[in-house]
Amino acid sequence: MTDYLKEECGVFGVFGHPEASNLTYLGLYALQHRGQESAGITSFDGKCFHIHRQMGLVADIFKHHILEPLKGEIAIGHVRYSTAGSSNIKNCQPFLMEYALGGLSIAHNGNLINDVPTRKRLVDSGAIFQSNSDTEVIMHLIARSPLPTIEDRVIDALKEIKGAYSLVILAGSKLIAVRDPNGFRPLCLGRLGRAYLVASETCSFDIMEAEFIREIEPGEMLVIDNRGLKSYYPFDAEPKRQCIFEFIYFARPDSFIFGENVYNVRKRLGELLYEYSPCVADIVIPVPDSGIPSAIGFSQKSGIPLELGLIRNHYVGRTFIEPKQSIRHFGVKIKLNANPSILKNKRVVVIDDSIVRGTTSRKIIKMIRNAGAREIHFRISSPPIISPCYYGIDTPTHNELIANSHTIEEINRYVTSDSLAYLSIEALKKAVKNPDDFCYACFTGKYPLKFPKEEIEQLKLFRREEE
Repeated sequence: MTDYLKEECGVFGVFGHPEASNLTYLGLYALQHRGQESAGITSFDGKCFHIHRQMGLVADIFKHHILEPLKGEIAIGHVRYSTAGSSNIKNCQPFLMEYALGGLSIAHNGNLINDVPTRKRLVDSGAIFQSNSDTEVIMHLIARSPLPTIEDRVIDALKEIKGAYSLVILAGSKLIAVRDPNGFRPLCLGRLGRAYLVASETCSFDIMEAEFIREIEPGEMLVIDNRGLKSYYPFDAEPKRQCIFEFIYFARPDSFIFGENVYNVRKRLGELLYEYSPCVADIVIPVPDSGIPSAIGFSQKSGIPLELGLIRNHYVGRTFIEPKQSIRHFGVKIKLNANPSILKNKRVVVIDDSIVRGTTSRKIIKMIRNAGAREIHFRISSPPIISPCYYGIDTPTHNELIANSHTIEEINRYVTSDSLAYLSIEALKKAVKNPDDFCYACFTGKYPLKFPKEEIEQLKLFRREEE
């Protein structure tokens, strides 16, 4: 469904386990929802680095004959959806390079906002880039730093960049994890026996029955080596600006991020959605899978029964053979199908997490109508998306976001629902414990970080003024 926002990336790291690469494979498998374009693992065996990167899904890439050569007790991994850099093998992560202090491998979740001017400066001074990913900018800055230790070089490099980054870095016998001072993207610390783990989400710890220790704090750098774990706060403190869309859509419901369980927050979104936008109906149905927790909350708060009126096909891959032109309007039905026995002659509340372009929502509403629904009341568990995200999510441009140029009533007419209501920003803030710690730029157009002029031109930040 191209109408939905695209996942960003997921990172995972292991230090001190004889099956580091196998654990990284499991961790990436649990983080697959964060990126389905490509995956990669780098390991270090004490002498040599080993790496494998490939387009595709984790389970399809990492068969036994691929994992077996990835030896060592330290490993990092990455699943990717392109937010900066095109979708091809040269942009697959982790990246691996040789520099003055030895080997260096990096996996990055986020997006830099001063990538363009920084890259230009590096190229003008002789740097050669192998990709168009902003992650490679970080690697060049580390390699060019004159400071004597890898820790100092990482700090030196990151002080030159702005934006969102949750990084895992494999530097010889050290594993380094860093989260940007605003904390846009999640990053967590875990433990399995004597081994340390770092991951984008805690659900990746659960798959291997590891212990979740804590979240890595915004602006914190962890260095893990044979002497143990050390924590540093080398950057100037900044206000927290955690991505609220991690709670709304991106993170897995069973993860614990930003101090809360994702499922519980999504359920509260549904409860607040009914509190602020009630309606009379016979059944509540979610748009699976991301709409399910909010639909449960809406149903329980309203007393309206929850039913599975839309059934998702979980066996659709990223690509499929398109039928001939004579077979028309298959579209959304590849992934979703309406259940007439549930919907016929019913007044239906449909719960989804967001509307992006509106084209998929329109198809879903028409599908439900064709299945016999008498009334369709569309409820969205987030505010209208009016602005792109530049901090690690692949969002459409302003012109492509339907709420940027249309009123709610116009959107309601377009998607053909009988009524449409979004969750307000006021209500959204009630769903989380510390509402002032989040970034709401996609709903307000007010960006917490200023963009360099060169980046503004590239990102086409027109019609909205950053804060």
